[in-house]
Amino acid sequence: MVDVSGKEAAIRTAVAKGDIAMSREAFAAVLSGNVGKGDVLGVARLAGIMAAKQTSRLIPLCHSLAFDACTVDFFPDEAGSRIEAVCKVKLSGKTGAEMEALTGASVALLTIYDMCKALDRAMVIGNIRLWEKSGGRSGHFKREENVEGIYLC
Repeated sequence: MVDVSGKEAAIRTAVAKGDIAMSREAFAAVLSGNVGKGDVLGVARLAGIMAAKQTSRLIPLCHSLAFDACTVDFFPDEAGSRIEAVCKVKLSGKTGAEMEALTGASVALLTIYDMCKALDRAMVIGNIRLWEKSGGRSGHFKREENVEGIYLC
């Protein structure tokens, strides 16, 4: 584990994104609330937030961090039958927020898969990436996306 005792605390934020593609039938069931296991996006939101808070227990060398805020939001894309998950983490500390946001987005998407697998086992989770980060010595990072949907660093 990295020694951060000499670092100054700073306001740190991180945003991570990912998506899940599914059949049109599963997509429609999620949006209409007709999935047997219940409110898919509500449960996935809670799971993502809970997972972000537990990142240090899941990833061995991550520091345990206290959040000031954590949100998980979903953006359905009807044309592509996919749902984008966006996890935002904000904290005041000496390190981190990126791993927590990435974990939150990932677990939110895994929860969608779990709740919908009876409808579509061929769902694909992907494009999990750090979208933006601020605070700390390394400064501000914002991923750029060109018109073809290719992500640039």
